[in-house]
Amino acid sequence: MWPVRVYYEDTDTGGVVYYANYLKFFERARTEWLRACGVDQRRVADETGAIFVVCDAALNYRAPARLDDALTITCKIDRLGHASVTFTQQAWRDDMLLVTAKVRIACVDRTVFRSSLIPPPVFEALKRGPAARGLRDGGVNAERPGAV
Repeated sequence: MWPVRVYYEDTDTGGVVYYANYLKFFERARTEWLRACGVDQRRVADETGAIFVVCDAALNYRAPARLDDALTITCKIDRLGHASVTFTQQAWRDDMLLVTAKVRIACVDRTVFRSSLIPPPVFEALKRGPAARGLRDGGVNAERPGAV
């Protein structure tokens, strides 16, 4: 689980989080989730030429977040393929679910931007998840914040 504070720059004229900003919140949480798995995306790109790109995203907005809200973003793998990963992500305010998302990231070769296999060390790290590194699982099994 990763904390996010809602700043003025995140809101629209109605005073709620602008819908597209949830994609930023989810991106940051996925990046931190990968880091917690031991995956340094810059090093992976430099050593293997593999990068991850979002190829599909579907969001369901249930309730708004507002200026200064403290949110929690969860991240779990739904499907781990050999060339893509599908995540379920959620944005929570306390015990209220605000947004759910299914986000698929594809592994591509950064020189030709074509699909490539996830490098084996990265694939194994994703299979193990952050809990294997002695860290909290970042919401991998969580239905809501605080769940294990």
